[in-house]
Amino acid sequence: MRKVTYSLGLSLDGYVRGPDGRFDWSAPDDEIFAFVTQEIQLDGVHLLGRRLYETMLVWEDDEQVAQFGDALQEWAAMWRRLPKVVFSRSIDAVQGNARLATGSLADEIERLKAEPGEGDIAIGGAELAGQAIDAGLVDEFRMRVHPVVVGGGTTYFPHHDRRDDLELLESRTFGSGVVFLRYRVIH
Repeated sequence: MRKVTYSLGLSLDGYVRGPDGRFDWSAPDDEIFAFVTQEIQLDGVHLLGRRLYETMLVWEDDEQVAQFGDALQEWAAMWRRLPKVVFSRSIDAVQGNARLATGSLADEIERLKAEPGEGDIAIGGAELAGQAIDAGLVDEFRMRVHPVVVGGGTTYFPHHDRRDDLELLESRTFGSGVVFLRYRVIH
């Protein structure tokens, strides 16, 4: 059965965006970009909310992608091929290899797990991932912890009253000081 994964960069104090809404401190260097490129190859479908979907539209723009270097063009090609499910109440249509969700997050994940297919069900964006975490739907966390303290903002994990035990599957330290941690949720 396909795993539901949540992969995102975060600050040492647990935020994916600072109090000013910025996340420029999480921009990947070449080493981390290569790692993220390998990671996306494990995905069979990507779930995202409206805000992240709109941010990622740059990869659908042929003119902008044509200005990128070879590595970014390779990533753009992978992103374009990857099926995406967008959760939004405020947009009526999506572009590229995306579709609007027709059911709840739990319904969509249940349906995707039941379908034949390769690759993980990746969730992008802290708010959508928070809903999946609260519902107990995430199987694996993949965190790139950046050596910065931002003091507030949007947290990687939602605040809830339930304890989730995790098993460390992998860790790696990059030259920039970013630490990758991969945990499996113990159900």
